[in-house]
Amino acid sequence: MNAPLLILVLGLGWIAVTGGFTLANLFLGAVIAALVIYLLRHRLKRPLGLWRAWQVLALAGLFVRELLLSAVGVAALVLSPELERRLRPAIIAFPLSARSDEEITLLANLITLTPGTLSLDVSADRKWLFVHVLSLSTKDQLISEIANGFEKKVIEVFR
Repeated sequence: MNAPLLILVLGLGWIAVTGGFTLANLFLGAVIAALVIYLLRHRLKRPLGLWRAWQVLALAGLFVRELLLSAVGVAALVLSPELERRLRPAIIAFPLSARSDEEITLLANLITLTPGTLSLDVSADRKWLFVHVLSLSTKDQLISEIANGFEKKVIEVFR
């Protein structure tokens, strides 16, 4: 495992999330990252190379992009004078390609953290993720967006 690189990436992620771009905050993020790595050392079996770190950064970039687009979309929907006409809430069953607990958990959390969507449950056989969406255009389009977006990137990170 390339722990120093992982600590650096997580430390930079920490200062990006907290918004405090100081040396002390980077140090705090690195200490927290080192503690997390130590606690999860039995789960980190494969070495974390630059390619995998790049995949993590690509997933983070996709999440930020989707977060911004969804936030603007939900704001436009809520501020619309035709809210009742444009609002089309639905619950869909998303077929999972992700198999491990880590993949499914990360995917469900990314969906929940994106405005306008909420992960509700995973089926007992772990083949379906039930997702609530604030305004559904088409079921197939939403499934395709999740599968080719978050799920694809999550699987790339873990495999």
